[in-house]
Amino acid sequence: MSGTDPVCTAPSTEPRPAAACGGTVSHTLAWVARLHRIAMGRRLRDLGLYPGQELMMMRLWDCGPVRQSELIQSLGLDPSTVTKMLQRLEQCGYVRRSPDPADRRAVLVEATEEGASLRAGVEGAWTDLEERTLAGLAPADRAELARLLGLVGDNLAEEAGEEAAACPPAPGAAC
Repeated sequence: MSGTDPVCTAPSTEPRPAAACGGTVSHTLAWVARLHRIAMGRRLRDLGLYPGQELMMMRLWDCGPVRQSELIQSLGLDPSTVTKMLQRLEQCGYVRRSPDPADRRAVLVEATEEGASLRAGVEGAWTDLEERTLAGLAPADRAELARLLGLVGDNLAEEAGEEAAACPPAPGAAC
C-alpha cells in the first residue's frame, strides 16, 4: 500500500458512524437486520437456499399456486429480483412456473414436491435462529420486544406506504 492510498482514520471503537448519531435506533436496527440476514444465510446454505428465497417459499407454501405478479406484490420486492429468485428456485427444482389457465398472459408459480420438502428445514432454521437471537431474554422481555418491534414496523409500513396488516403475528399467535 502506498502513502497515497485512502485509509479510514475514524476510531474503530465507535459503535456507529458519527453521521448516524441522530438515528441511533435506526442504525442499530440496520445493524441487527444485517447480522440476522447473515446468520439466516448460514442456516439456509445447508438447505441449498439463499437469504430471501425462504420467504418466497413460505409464501408459496401458505398460498399454493399464485400469479407471479401477486407474488411480487406480496413480497414487496422489485419484479426483476423476484424473477431472478424464481429462476434460481426453478433451476433447483423447488418451484414451477406455468401459464395461468384463466389468463394465458399471466404466470402461475407454485412449490414443487421437492420445494415442499424444504419446509421442515426452513421452519427449523427459523426456530433455531429465533432461539439464538433471543437467548438470555425472559419470556416477558421477548413479548415486549415483539410488541415494540411491531409498533416500529407499523410506523415504517406507513412511511413505506404499505399496509401495516402485513406485519407478522405476535409470538405465540397462531400462524
